[in-house]
Amino acid sequence: MLTASRRPLDYASPVPVAPAVPARTAPITPRDSFIDVLRVFAIVTVVALHWLMPALSYDDGLLSTGNTLAAPGAWAVTWVAQVMPLVFFAGGAAAMFSIRDRRGTSWHHRWRATRLRRLVWPVLPLIMVWLPLPHLLLAMGVPADPVDTASRLAGRLLWFLALYILLTALTPVLVRAHRRWRGREILAMAAGAVAVDVVRFGVLDGADYVGFLNVVAVWGTVYQLGIAYAAGSLPWLRGRRAAALAGLGLVTVALAVVAGPYPASMIGMPGEPVSNMNPPTAVLLAVSALQLGLAFALRPAVERWAAQPPVATGLAWLSARLMTIYLWHMPALAVVGGVAVVVLGWQTPDLLSAGWRTQIPIWLAALTTVLAGLVRLFGPLEHPKRSASSPGRRRSLLATVLIGLGLLSLTVSGFSPELTFHPAGPVAAGLVLALGLALVGVAPPTNVQLTGSPQRQPREKVEA
Repeated sequence: MLTASRRPLDYASPVPVAPAVPARTAPITPRDSFIDVLRVFAIVTVVALHWLMPALSYDDGLLSTGNTLAAPGAWAVTWVAQVMPLVFFAGGAAAMFSIRDRRGTSWHHRWRATRLRRLVWPVLPLIMVWLPLPHLLLAMGVPADPVDTASRLAGRLLWFLALYILLTALTPVLVRAHRRWRGREILAMAAGAVAVDVVRFGVLDGADYVGFLNVVAVWGTVYQLGIAYAAGSLPWLRGRRAAALAGLGLVTVALAVVAGPYPASMIGMPGEPVSNMNPPTAVLLAVSALQLGLAFALRPAVERWAAQPPVATGLAWLSARLMTIYLWHMPALAVVGGVAVVVLGWQTPDLLSAGWRTQIPIWLAALTTVLAGLVRLFGPLEHPKRSASSPGRRRSLLATVLIGLGLLSLTVSGFSPELTFHPAGPVAAGLVLALGLALVGVAPPTNVQLTGSPQRQPREKVEA
């Protein structure tokens, strides 16, 4: 994959235009090994956190779920392990890398359509599996409570993809904003996130409905930082300055937790009246400063490490399958948890106890094995081929709205069997999502081998 910190491989494969258009070869989109490492590290951390957090036990037909990080002092882990700032930063950088050298509204529509296909296509097999699966399990006599829990969790993580779709649609606008205001727009977005918290906690006594504005304000700010990085606007963020940013972020988080309404944990905890994550609070911007400061301070070492051929090969393999890993790591948890907890009667040991230290490696090995099988099966579907058609502005925007609504509906309802045919349930959401995908041109994966790896396609010259 890479033998230096940058290499020519596209984040979002451009769409070739019709031969009749006068051609000039567009520059090949570079990849940045630093961003690759952040993306892989973030998704692997998300998976590990979701596999280690559940405190599971089963008794008399009821599945009890807790959070191992509710243990005293475990909140400190979340200041580093809540890595959604890295995910959105890397996402903004990747989008900017793929669009920065292109101009013209028509090209942006083609770019948006390609990104939508790339992001949404892997969701279809998840829907096709989970729509019938809860009903089959219930028909086989599996207790209803664990089936309902698993089916709801399978859709819950799609909130990230729904927001990512929105930010993808807005990327051309965000890129123009950065070119015009050169970072001042980032300060304005961050100030907006703080203002939302002031109104939420200072005026409306913690009303969550206002806080959901920060889903866009907080994560949009971090996404815009990624755009700024890829635009070359952060050359100063290195060495001592990066370390100082990390220190400032750490102090700000600590002060916000001590003096403000914010809980110490950066993820939602049972019994806490406020969650820093759902809806997100402005303190996550300070967490972003902490994590990005650390990342940039370590950047030279990270790039040297990533340039080693074995590491580069591993990064390439994982990067090509990150969406599949993200989508299927919770179904893997449902499979292993169902067998271990419901069938065999296992329950999660106390965090860091002797039982935890001896049993959790086996738990993780089983989960990794199941996920590897799912990635092998569904990974090739992550790479739809380029479509020859361009959807145009209206179809592109309508597709974005439909896909976003479908994903949001699945986030709320999951695949709960009781809601299967509800007007806002998974069947309706799947149809809306499929319609949105059809509007941007359904293009099945190229050279799919359902039991193997996606074949690499020869790079096409792109005309812009």
